[in-house]
Amino acid sequence: MTVSCYAGKQIVVVGAGKSGIALCRFLASRAGRLVLSDRRPATEIPGLDVLDGLPIHYDFGGHTCELFTSADLVVLSPGVPETIDPVQAARAVGVAVIGEIELAARELTAPVIGITGTNGKSTTTEVLGAILQAWGKKTFVGGNLGQPLTEAAQRSDWDWIVVELSSFQLETIDTLHPRYGLLLNISADHLDRYPDMASYAAAKRRLFENMIDTDIAILNADDNDVLLAADGIAPEVVLFSCRAPVAEGIGFDGIDIVWERRGVLVRFPVAELKIKGLHNIANVMAALVAPLIEGCPPQIAWRAACDFTGLPHRMALVRELDGVCWYDDSKGTNIGSVVMSLAGLNAPVTLIAGGKDKGGDFGILAETVRSKVAQLILIGEATERMARELDGCTTIHRADSLESAVILAQQLTPAGGAVLLSPGCSSFDMFKSYIERGERFSQLVRQLRGNGEVTA
Repeated sequence: MTVSCYAGKQIVVVGAGKSGIALCRFLASRAGRLVLSDRRPATEIPGLDVLDGLPIHYDFGGHTCELFTSADLVVLSPGVPETIDPVQAARAVGVAVIGEIELAARELTAPVIGITGTNGKSTTTEVLGAILQAWGKKTFVGGNLGQPLTEAAQRSDWDWIVVELSSFQLETIDTLHPRYGLLLNISADHLDRYPDMASYAAAKRRLFENMIDTDIAILNADDNDVLLAADGIAPEVVLFSCRAPVAEGIGFDGIDIVWERRGVLVRFPVAELKIKGLHNIANVMAALVAPLIEGCPPQIAWRAACDFTGLPHRMALVRELDGVCWYDDSKGTNIGSVVMSLAGLNAPVTLIAGGKDKGGDFGILAETVRSKVAQLILIGEATERMARELDGCTTIHRADSLESAVILAQQLTPAGGAVLLSPGCSSFDMFKSYIERGERFSQLVRQLRGNGEVTA
């Protein structure tokens, strides 16, 4: 569907978040009639002022079914389930329904590198984008991370499109065709949306459905769920592994990252990376593959990877106070992410966890909590279920707010220990986003005095 195909069409954009607003800006001058629909009232939707003066009709405070069923096209923002009644009603009468990623993909001319997985997507996306940019390539970096892909569709001069893709975004693709597709890992997440892990993995697998045998899939050799999900895909497979070097792929030998392909062998000393932890070694390995295959000089690729200092709210050291290190890992919104974050710390750890329950198995945390966590402080809606599933693993405390959790953590954590906010849950019971949660945590930690008081 080219831009001209939108002319005269009645289009409903569903969801007035960042992606929905970007969609409206893209479609405003192209559609015959454009409606932005959101279940929230206008007073609860930030950022609408950027649409002032554009020919857009608003359907706020709920979704008007008749607008959906009379449309020519319904475009979903990533967080909007396909299962909501107005969308199902539109489909029932033959209205086309696609996602923001698919709409943008139909306009792109540059080759796409798509990154998905449960954890590490954002870090891998940023490192990969930085490598291509350091090589002098005009590269868009966005998708689920940062700028909506629709922003890329408004220009035609990109050399590469590097896009982070969530399972939600992959649900509604149709023609998206990456030149490279990266599947980093699969662990339990979003089971409040998917009926089981197989359905979640199937959404991830959609990354490869339009790829052909001249494309390349980059897969985690250490994750059996990844290998199972990608079984039988059409593109060539290149593996990465943290357990050992990989023939015709990239691996880690305990000291160096080792790249070996078609007679070329390059070693990269991991000690030079600024981002630490085995999970970040995996992210960097995955990010290196496409640029190296495309001919990026290894020294340029490695320097860009080494210059990367990490993302906000992802194992970010907030401060050290009285011998205790405080880490903001608010982006750790699933159980697998908490396990990886704890693996990078030495005991004793005070873990602050909880939030909106996404339906995962908190029992997966038990072994790691038992070995690493001296105190577990629980907050939010998931408190009681987490407490039941982790009973006996460590000392469990409950806090009625993030503020009281921070104060309690300082009282409980001895010098030489660490406090880690890694919720394993989404933020929406108490905060608007993981960003707001992480910023509030960091603010509270910076306000701490040596005697445990919080300043006004």
